Amino acid sequence: MAGSPLDFDPETMRQMGYRVVDTLVAYWQSLPARPIGTRPAPAMLEALLNEPTPTTPQPFEQVLNEFLEKVLPHIIKVDHPRYFAFVPAPNDYVGVLADFLAAGMNIFVGTWMVGAGASQVERVVIRWLCDWFDLPETAGGLFVSGGSVANLVCLAAARQRYPDALTRGRVYYSDQTHSCVARAWRILGLREEQLCVLPADEQFQIPLEALRKQIQRDRADGWQPFCVVANAGTTNTGAVDPLEALADLCAEEGLWLHADGAYGAAAILTEEGKRRLRGIHRLDSLAVDPHKWLYQPMMAGCALVRDFEHLRAAFRILPPYLQDKERGATGVDFCDYGVELSRSFRALKVWMALKVRGVDAFRQAMEWNLHLARVAEQALRQLPHWQIVSPATMGIVAFRYAPPTLSEGQADALNRALVDKMIEDGFGMVSSTILRGRVTLRMCTLNPRATEEDVRETVRRLHQFATA
Repeated sequence: MAGSPLDFDPETMRQMGYRVVDTLVAYWQSLPARPIGTRPAPAMLEALLNEPTPTTPQPFEQVLNEFLEKVLPHIIKVDHPRYFAFVPAPNDYVGVLADFLAAGMNIFVGTWMVGAGASQVERVVIRWLCDWFDLPETAGGLFVSGGSVANLVCLAAARQRYPDALTRGRVYYSDQTHSCVARAWRILGLREEQLCVLPADEQFQIPLEALRKQIQRDRADGWQPFCVVANAGTTNTGAVDPLEALADLCAEEGLWLHADGAYGAAAILTEEGKRRLRGIHRLDSLAVDPHKWLYQPMMAGCALVRDFEHLRAAFRILPPYLQDKERGATGVDFCDYGVELSRSFRALKVWMALKVRGVDAFRQAMEWNLHLARVAEQALRQLPHWQIVSPATMGIVAFRYAPPTLSEGQADALNRALVDKMIEDGFGMVSSTILRGRVTLRMCTLNPRATEEDVRETVRRLHQFATA
């Protein structure tokens, strides 16, 4: 009997695998010396890569080389040590190998019946995370694709707890909150007028007194306030909302308190993180993103809830074709606690990385990231006409070039142009945002392989381009 047309012989498989590993090692070793990447015009890539669906086989080596020559040079490398834009995505090699294993064996983690061993690993990692945040034994959660889905899953549990949420519910968060929260509420069926977005205060935190008064006004107007979404490290500035005070308020008012900690929550391992995240143990739910500050390959978000069964109440549906899974262990089928039935083994990379590295290694790397943000702030303060809009907070510093010779509008245009100039230069990358109505640059020093010199030279080049 002939073999499958999709099979390779064992030696060919080994050689293909060895070639990929060699490619990755060479890439990692050469990355600091490489340019940050390029942002070509769509027409250029259309001409370079468009082709009909292949009908005949091509050698693996040829296709791999095509990727290396035609695709990789035209990607801005978010794992580059001088990628300080948005939120960097540095990779941990152990996590990469874990993803290789999980994909190679196509491990399914939707039900205990089929994926018991993998499900238990996920349960163990979830418990580790819950312990970091001092959540009770009732707490639990699951791995999802990233922070956006983690927030969606948690907020679905919040909505499910309040029967009138869809018709007259009201939710609250600051204007520094990630856009995925507004998108989650839209997906969950809330109308625009049910979302109360409060202007952040001078520290870019949600204003407590304004929030309290708004809740009282809304009750008087017939709304049902039911959820506050806090920030545990914003994308703009790293700001953390006053979680302890918010927990007190939500307890008084009977509201669900969720926090988007996709960026900052993992910093609980550090002293700065513990100080800024005080009160995180009182949350009803929390979104975490191990593919950010635990340095894992992408697709490793995590939704945590104070009472795991709230997720089951929000998501569990049992169709006839899944009835077999109900025989045996109960309460351990992850498909009953989120939006996915087909779930990959995302927890494996976090489990393997923590076991191989040890949590102290991650703590030290995070401390270095926090230090580099302070280095960036210090370097900026030593140069003329740079304003620190938000000092180094949770690994992010926000700043702006504003010489007195330029109007506010001209300074906005210049700061926006500096992002493009840095990309063209290829050494490093920063990104921009709007803070207090003005275009502001920001650096997020999340890569543990970045150096002090990387940070200082990036600042030096920004100043050079700003004054040219």
